[in-house]
Amino acid sequence: MRAIQFVGPRKIVLRDDAPKPQPQPGEVLVQCKYVALCGTNMGPYLGEGHWETLQAASPPGWLGHENIGYIVESRCDGWAPGTPVLAHPDDYNGFAEFIRAKPRGLARLPDVPDLASLVVAQPLATVLRAMARTGPVINQRCVVVGQGPMGLIFTQFLGRLGAKQVIGIDTVAWRLPWSKRFGATEVIDASKEDPIEAVRALTAGQMADFCVEAVGHRDSLCMAARLPRRQGRLMVFGVPHFDVQEFPWFYTLGNETELIASMGPECMDYFQTAVDMIVNHRIELTAMVTPRLPWDRAAEAFEMYANPAAAEGSLKLTLVF
Repeated sequence: MRAIQFVGPRKIVLRDDAPKPQPQPGEVLVQCKYVALCGTNMGPYLGEGHWETLQAASPPGWLGHENIGYIVESRCDGWAPGTPVLAHPDDYNGFAEFIRAKPRGLARLPDVPDLASLVVAQPLATVLRAMARTGPVINQRCVVVGQGPMGLIFTQFLGRLGAKQVIGIDTVAWRLPWSKRFGATEVIDASKEDPIEAVRALTAGQMADFCVEAVGHRDSLCMAARLPRRQGRLMVFGVPHFDVQEFPWFYTLGNETELIASMGPECMDYFQTAVDMIVNHRIELTAMVTPRLPWDRAAEAFEMYANPAAAEGSLKLTLVF
């Protein structure tokens, strides 16, 4: 079986001899046609901080989790072979040709010509789950720090939830037109101006009612902490590479900022809703599923994701089997 294995910082190997998983009772076997990269894969790829020791012992396929394919074997009722699905690998070893999945981690897909475009339903499900953990944003000022794939989904979704202002922030200049395309009312190039002062100006000194940090880096999180108004909300969504890192706790406490964190397998409970929203055009995200690269260019794909400034137009980068 084909699979990707991390073998060191910024080093992967493409294996064609990885053991094929065997579905257990209550599981299905999915033959993957597409698997997308995610920001959470970058810590493992770079081998930084929390991920350093985990990377060294990682199995083939480790931490891929945005998979689309067809069920080829089923050991559970209601999921027949031949069904196209969005699938979450039960063991998180999704950078592989075949994966095991349980019904909770499956969503039925229409057999459409551009099946790959529906891979964005997985990250949308994580946003749905995150927003279910907090209050409404109707008529509120919102800021999204980071305008990669996750930030763009938040940007569009917040607008559709009724936010009166959605400000997109990024240091990668080519992402900012995408931010406007996905619904940002204003954008800030954090490589050229102070984003805190820029938000202050754009909100007439009011700052954000709700801020999403969708990067996970120390500097972006420290900056995002200073964007909510007094007693505003900060959604910590970007996955950090380190267990311990600097954060402006004194300012956050004094500002009485409400902190919300979201990361976990509960997003699977939103898979089918996310798919249905995309298929029925209740949200328009499929344009970000670009580029799509063949499996043998996986090493190039990971480097592109790790260095977006040098990979213009690369958003929800997807590998094709």
